[in-house]
Amino acid sequence: MKRRSLPVAAALAASAALLLTACGGGDDKSSDNDKIAGADQGTETPKESAKPSGAGATDKPDGVDVSLPKDMNLVFDWDKPENKDEAAAMEDAANFFRAIYRGVDKRTSEDAAVIAYSTGEGLHYAKTQIDSRVEGGWTATGTRRHYEATTRSAPNGTSVEIATCVDSSKFYGKEVETQKVLKSEPSIADYDHFRIVMTKYPTSENLWQASKVFVETKAEECR
Repeated sequence: MKRRSLPVAAALAASAALLLTACGGGDDKSSDNDKIAGADQGTETPKESAKPSGAGATDKPDGVDVSLPKDMNLVFDWDKPENKDEAAAMEDAANFFRAIYRGVDKRTSEDAAVIAYSTGEGLHYAKTQIDSRVEGGWTATGTRRHYEATTRSAPNGTSVEIATCVDSSKFYGKEVETQKVLKSEPSIADYDHFRIVMTKYPTSENLWQASKVFVETKAEECR
């Protein structure tokens, strides 16, 4: 995978105001920082349900389902990195996104997939996105595209930053009670740039969890 210098003007998305939809969010910017955010910080120990089990330490969590309904289509239009750790981290970054929307569909932020693929601030972010939708009485439908992804590993080998553009121009909110699809006119608010810090689970060679999430909304570079 071709690597590039990561744009780092971003906002820490840990509030209900920033939803993972075409609706957009806040514009607060953080200062530039060439280090991988959170790379030198420890991570919280995941709940027991997220612990790998079965044949070996490299297994994914047993019984954790990240499937979505047919009308929720998350597309990951990116190439797999040659580096094994970066490839595994990228795979689980995709699972992190899937887990959020599975939680939205199931109407709970306590779904096993959410607990398995996120920790610390990443877990808080995921729960905030899910709970805000549940409280608002809406879900999502359509296609959400993730593309132009890059990876960057921390020197300690336990953190990988995944950066990706997201196009939500064909991904809409939907009222749960009425099934009304809440479409809007396409705009720059449909494009976001994500940086997700994926941290290796301490007792697994193949499970990575989102520990921090940064989002640049209305990302011109992604349009």
